[in-house]
Formats: sequence, C-alpha cells, structure tokens
Amino acid sequence: MAKVERKTVGLIGRKVGMTQIFSERGELIPVTVIQAGPCTVVQKRVRAKDGYDAIQVGFEPVTKKRGANKPAAGHFKKAGVAPQRLLREVRGMAPEEFELGQQLTSGVFQVGEKVDVVGVSKGKGFQGGVKRHGFRGGADTHGSMFHRAPGSIGASSYPSRVFPGQHLPGHMGSDRVTAKNLAVVGVDPDRSLLLVKGAVPGASRGVVLITAKR
Repeated sequence: MAKVERKTVGLIGRKVGMTQIFSERGELIPVTVIQAGPCTVVQKRVRAKDGYDAIQVGFEPVTKKRGANKPAAGHFKKAGVAPQRLLREVRGMAPEEFELGQQLTSGVFQVGEKVDVVGVSKGKGFQGGVKRHGFRGGADTHGSMFHRAPGSIGASSYPSRVFPGQHLPGHMGSDRVTAKNLAVVGVDPDRSLLLVKGAVPGASRGVVLITAKR
C-alpha cells in the first residue's frame, strides 16, 4: 500500500503562560496560552526544485532601521516583506496554498485537532545526580557520610573505566523539547492566540514552534 503523505501546518509563537478554562460539561482544563503568529510567508520550497515541500515563515518584524545584515536583507527584499526577527521552515506545508508575504494567524489551527509544540526547556544550571537523574542518595542518619554524592563509577580491575553515557552531575535544562499531541481547545484569530491543553516546554515569553499534521 502506498504511503499517504499528510499535510502539515505550522506557526512560530511565544508562550504567554498557563491558565485554566471550563469545558461545556463543566470540566476544568489546564491550558497554555500561546501567541501563535501572526507569521509572514518568506519563502516557498517546492519538490521539483528543492526536493521537498516547505514554507519558511517569519515572526516579529524588526523595527530597527538596520534590522538585518545584507544577505538577510536581500532575502527579505526578494520576498517583498519586512525583515523578521525569527525564521523557521515548516516541512510538509503545501507551497501552492500560500503566497509570499501572506500573513498567517492562529486561525490556521482548528479546535479539537492535535498539535506538536517545540520549545527550549528552562535552564537549571549545573545540577547534581539527585536532581538531574533522580538518584536516591544515601542515608541521612546513623553517621552516614554518603548523602548526595554519585559514588563509585569506575569499578576495579574490570572494566577499569567509566562506561559511556554514565549519569553524572552536569548542566541541566536548556534542551530542545517537543510536547506531542496536545489538543487545541481554543482559537482566537483576531488576537492570534492559541489555547492548548496541558503544558508546553520553556518559560513564559519563550519561542515555540507549533505544527499539526492533517
């Protein structure tokens, strides 16, 4: 059976914060409010020329006089749009359905559909094994001198080394994280707001990429 390609729609946005709403049945739903767009279509990729279909969208026009370097300024000028602060390419978006310079708002999404939200998780700095990996730690009483240290990791004559991937203290957070299959529970195209059920990665005002497959 031939594989059926699904179309994708996507926007860049900023996480506003979390709140809660009530459904028609009176159920309390925790939601994340996202400022999804408005995004500008900056470039179209077509399969015949580029080997794949995609749309490059820009977010937040730059207000400064020198908003882009010369190569970027030429890229925006070719599309006939103002310089944008952020650019992302969304594969699977049908280029024939969009025009350069077109403004996309949260209205491209529908209530009830599932979306994936990509963001950067909150940075937590350098952390130990207990917080970073959930290590149990040692006893707190009876004169124990072992509490939150990682303990022995290299063994003795064998293997006489530390195995790759050993969980150790280190930098935690600031990772690219994708929250999958979040339900869209509200759309406000006039203000370009999107309400999705549950939490999305990152802090408030963090940049996110929202995509949905159809």
